[in-house]
Amino acid sequence: MTALTVALVVVIAAAGLLRWWRPAWYWLSFGVTLAALRVLVRYGSVMDACGLTVPPSRWRLALARMANRPVPDSRPPRILRLRPTRTGLVLRLKLRPGQDAFDIAAASDRMRHSFSMYGVTCRELRSGVVEVRMTGYDVLKRVQMPAKTNTRPMLVPVALRADGSVHYRDYRAIPHALTLGATESGKSVYQRNLVAGLAPMDVALVGIDCKQGVELFPLARRFSALADNPDSAAELLDALVARMQDVYRLIRDEQQIAAGVPDAEIAADIWDLPEHLRPTPVVVLVDEVAELALFASKEEEKRRDRIITALVRLAQLGRAAGIYLEICGQRFGSELGKGITMLRAQLTGRTAHRVNDETSANMAFGDISPDAVLAAIQIPAEMRGIAIAGDSTGGWHRIRAPHTSLRQAVNVCNRHAHRTPYVPELAAFRPVLTSTAHDWVPLPKTAPVTA
Repeated sequence: MTALTVALVVVIAAAGLLRWWRPAWYWLSFGVTLAALRVLVRYGSVMDACGLTVPPSRWRLALARMANRPVPDSRPPRILRLRPTRTGLVLRLKLRPGQDAFDIAAASDRMRHSFSMYGVTCRELRSGVVEVRMTGYDVLKRVQMPAKTNTRPMLVPVALRADGSVHYRDYRAIPHALTLGATESGKSVYQRNLVAGLAPMDVALVGIDCKQGVELFPLARRFSALADNPDSAAELLDALVARMQDVYRLIRDEQQIAAGVPDAEIAADIWDLPEHLRPTPVVVLVDEVAELALFASKEEEKRRDRIITALVRLAQLGRAAGIYLEICGQRFGSELGKGITMLRAQLTGRTAHRVNDETSANMAFGDISPDAVLAAIQIPAEMRGIAIAGDSTGGWHRIRAPHTSLRQAVNVCNRHAHRTPYVPELAAFRPVLTSTAHDWVPLPKTAPVTA
């Protein structure tokens, strides 16, 4: 009996230590079993308390009267499947007549408390079927991406969502995106994860970093073109517009619209072309877009109009030519001048890190989701990397990218430097590497003593 007591105390102490030190390990070893039992035992009473039950149907009442039996109880949604995951539980429910997905969503916070879970979200899979995702711990506190993710061209796993699922940047579905965030909000880390995810793919990376290249030039071995000032950025964007027009001519030459050609073989973008003719897709990363829109003289104003016009043309027409935009900045409002709101309207994907005022959040989500605006302004300053990701459909998620240092991103880009494609239109903007990682010597904190 003493040995059993000691073993029980040791197990409880180990569980408590894991829950504090390694929540993911605790969940996989103890938490998932306890949570599944808790959900199954409390399910009926919790659904009844949350108002998610329906009274018995007329035919059941009639059968009860005919059989002289008690009146049947109200019924909750039927559990179709209960699936444990590495971060929580996934509950698939079949709704009863008269219920809808909004009823489940409205009660999600009450279910979180009743089932003692960290978070509960739900989404409708199809008519009458709702998926409820429960997380057992704060998955965004220490982000750990799963070992296996979906792999297909132009799909980048860039962050983790609050419900434990992976947040992907799908360029085929959402070609252009806007990323906002104040200083020290985690915007640069998000961008590094994006570059590190694109580095192993067959894609040309183009960077515009007007902070003299301090963010993107360390990753230069994987970039096909880089610009570090507004003058070179204007010329680079003009070259991209010229490439876009050449790609459209190639697509038109290969369309072959004839009576005998199947519909699936009619090319409308680069992905419909044969693989040997398909141009390399291009991802354009713009860091701190405000530096491209500000001006202080007439000459700079002309350059600014030229840059914004090229960006708008790429955003409107670049998708079919395989040119995708990733625009980052601290603010992106109409105060940056004409053409800015037109450009913002073309950026379907929206990601907002911590912002300094509600107006900045409205720039990202004000035209698509008021709830996302409220969530964006509530991001705490001490939680760097937390962001709200949404799109033009109005849906949004709380995400956080895993911390990636600049050295880690540089190592990934150097490892895949051989994948950097040669793009003739951008050859003049290819970064010149004057030194290698082996002959760079860090400066000491103090001057060396000389004899």
